[in-house]
Amino acid sequence: MFRRIRERRNHQAAQREYEELTQNAHLMPALDEIPDFPETDAEQDFLPRDLRVPPRDQLAGLMMRWDEPLVVEGEVRTCPECGAYRAWVVFLMRESIWLRCSAGHETLEPRLDAAWYNRNSGPLTSLHDTVQDGLKHLGR
Repeated sequence: MFRRIRERRNHQAAQREYEELTQNAHLMPALDEIPDFPETDAEQDFLPRDLRVPPRDQLAGLMMRWDEPLVVEGEVRTCPECGAYRAWVVFLMRESIWLRCSAGHETLEPRLDAAWYNRNSGPLTSLHDTVQDGLKHLGR
């Protein structure tokens, strides 16, 4: 009985807070009017701004090496042009996965998605301005 009373009281308090926020929403400044506040102690203990990696949604794409044969839904993925089945470069461009074989042929792989890429890729180790720079970094 007391648990239900406490839950009802907490729910009503949350409703009141929400109503207050929505009633005063016109008093909130626009995002471009918010001043730049100095960094807090927690932010100062973190990496400096120039060493932080941008979030993945701000990058044009990601790439990684995949040297062993790529098995998708139980079959080994081969290049449709040259028949290569290993030494791939896997690109994540927004939500689609592209494969590039060692001969330079690129093909879309619709059976793989961003979740697969995130599960199989490691952390970001470097950022590149062009795809060619990234391929050089990967040894291609």
